Amino acid sequence: MASKTKAICEEKIVPLIRQLGYDVVEVEYVKKSDGMNLTFYIDRDNGVEINDCETVSKYIDPILDELNPTDDQPYILNVSSPGIDRPLKTDRDLKRNIGKEISITLFAKQDGNKIFDGTLIDFDDDKITIDVLPSKKNKKSLQGQIQIERQKIAHIVPIIKI
Repeated sequence: MASKTKAICEEKIVPLIRQLGYDVVEVEYVKKSDGMNLTFYIDRDNGVEINDCETVSKYIDPILDELNPTDDQPYILNVSSPGIDRPLKTDRDLKRNIGKEISITLFAKQDGNKIFDGTLIDFDDDKITIDVLPSKKNKKSLQGQIQIERQKIAHIVPIIKI
């Protein structure tokens, strides 16, 4: 049921949110302590504010009522920003982060390391290029640019400096 609900929302609701000028980073339909939650994570180039979440929520709520993707099962609708520290999943995410510091975690070690911190230089369908930063996480000291195959990457997150 959860995957069906998510698929319906991705097909029918996500295009409507995009027409409002937002990117949909993820659609989530999961059980939480307060019951089933249907969450749309939205973003745009200038970031998302609470008013943006409210606008999208008010727009899609009546459409969801009519569409009934949960087959009359109760749920809580949430529209949220994914946050500045969210994983980078799409090419659009990567494009926005070229020149910025990221942390890449691999499924298995490469060059003796499973985690690489570096400045994102470039990417394509097959690989990501970073300029490695000195890091305490790296067991083996690396310098310069390296390429990492995308299929080997478990996740990528921005490095947030406080």
